[in-house]
Amino acid sequence: MTLVQLEYLLAVDTHRHFATAAEHCFVTQPTLSMQLQKLEEELGVQLFDRSRVPVRPTEIGKEVIAQARTVVAEARKIREIVQNQKQELSGELRIGVIPTLAPYLIPLFITRFMAKYPEVRVVVQELLTEQIVQKLNHELLDVGLLVTPLEDKSIKELPLFYETFVAYINPNHPLAKNKTIAPEQLDTDELWILNEGHCFRSQVLNICNRAGGAYTAGAGHLDYKSGSLETLKRIVETQRGLTLLPELSVLDIPPQKEGLVHLFREPQPQREVSLVVHRSFLKKKLVEALQQEITAAIPDEIRNRKKQQVVEVRV
Repeated sequence: MTLVQLEYLLAVDTHRHFATAAEHCFVTQPTLSMQLQKLEEELGVQLFDRSRVPVRPTEIGKEVIAQARTVVAEARKIREIVQNQKQELSGELRIGVIPTLAPYLIPLFITRFMAKYPEVRVVVQELLTEQIVQKLNHELLDVGLLVTPLEDKSIKELPLFYETFVAYINPNHPLAKNKTIAPEQLDTDELWILNEGHCFRSQVLNICNRAGGAYTAGAGHLDYKSGSLETLKRIVETQRGLTLLPELSVLDIPPQKEGLVHLFREPQPQREVSLVVHRSFLKKKLVEALQQEITAAIPDEIRNRKKQQVVEVRV
């Protein structure tokens, strides 16, 4: 049994396809298949059911794979120990970030981070929360930037900051005359929200539920399903109604649109933005450096804000 065989085993489990796994391991499919066959012969068990498409691990295969993840992770820590001793920050840092954070948070720190650590190759993917957690568990990402708490025992959450929710209201809406609003004032019949799957959608619905409101998708003549906060802004501006947005998304709003932004009354609803890693995560120095650069890049008002009324991520 070798580490290479265990890495091939994990690759097949992750991709559930021998050719794809071989491609990601930079070997030919016959080479990967031969090594896995040798591993199965040595163990005397079948690890994958090859009769199914996509291939799936057998029951004993699931147990072996779980242990293989631990073994491979511990072996990789040896390289990390050596790298930490050399005080070098290099290699690849794979970051998963949710779409309601990516366009507002990434530009704040990424240029400075890359200039400070030129030997680090940063790979950023916009993904939904469930996809980020899944990729962390399969070691396809090193770190996630998302909204917590998730109450998932497989990951470790490192809170970065707390940003408030704001309302973005069409000038012709009755609430537009109010400088601040309360959740119970929300007109849920004209509330635009993101598609299902976005944690931000769940939080908005929780704010509405707390106020006793019931959301009706696409009330009126237009039913628009969006995955972009920027699109929701444009709909509010050109059509009607209102939407809720995270604070970072309105930091650089043009002066002519500032009147569309309305704060909530105290205590303002917040979302907790965290850096998330797998419980047995590697690249600790890189992750710590990333955490420091993000914290330094956040505006003082947000960075110094205390945790108060965090809205639950799940409905």
